[in-house]
Amino acid sequence: MPQEQYTHHRSTMPSSEGPQVYKVGIYGWRKRCLYFFVLLLMILILVNLAMTIWILKVMNFTIDGMGNLRITEKGLKLEGDSEFLQPLYAKEIQSRPGNALYFKSARNVTVNILNDQTKVLTQLITGPKAVEAYGKKFEVKTVSGKLLFSADDNEVVVGAERLRVLGAEGTVFPKSLETPNVRADPFKELRLESPTRSLVMEAPKGVEINAEAGNMEATCRTELRLESKDGEIRLDAAKIKLPRLPHGSYTPTGTRQKVFEICVCANGRLFLSQAGTGSTCQINTSVCL
Repeated sequence: MPQEQYTHHRSTMPSSEGPQVYKVGIYGWRKRCLYFFVLLLMILILVNLAMTIWILKVMNFTIDGMGNLRITEKGLKLEGDSEFLQPLYAKEIQSRPGNALYFKSARNVTVNILNDQTKVLTQLITGPKAVEAYGKKFEVKTVSGKLLFSADDNEVVVGAERLRVLGAEGTVFPKSLETPNVRADPFKELRLESPTRSLVMEAPKGVEINAEAGNMEATCRTELRLESKDGEIRLDAAKIKLPRLPHGSYTPTGTRQKVFEICVCANGRLFLSQAGTGSTCQINTSVCL
């Protein structure tokens, strides 16, 4: 009992010491780690800010645009060479006044014209081997609007005043050719040739072959026919020579002359017969056999 009273009395006695103060904060290694992370964050912010300023300077960012790309009232203005890795959609593409516009590609350049349903109507493909154009009609015109060349499914029209073919082998027409005039260049030869088939020239109002400053030759391997169904065949020249006509049989009687007459057989064959006081064609009818 006395011991319990002593304990209680000791516990109820006021303490002579002051109140204890507990320190609140981060101390030791925790404080050092916090300062390290704050310093690392400041370094990252400075590096990020420096990289941003460097990118702005390299890409040439300005109020008007970026690099060679400028934003104007009429659209975008691009200076220098440009490379597009994805499709480019634009209403109009033009170069600066006085400068040319170039399109370069490692493979090909394709231009497509689409309708409202994104269906290709016209297509132009320029590749390493050929230039291809797909469309309903192809036309080439002058600045004044005159048609020079036109092509569609039905016909090909050449609207120039003169069509020149500079190939060494000339021009090959597998089908017919319709033209009002076929003429060679000055001081050049004009040859109409069909190596394996026939050559036909037809015109409802006549065919005229004219050589103003030279000769005209018609050569064939078998037969050369001049046929007029309703009219006549006229040979109008100061001299007409038939050097290879056959000669009729010669009779040694009388004086031999160098003058002949042209005889015509019933089958239309011509031959020469030595002229006499009268006609000698009847004497030499053996040539007609």
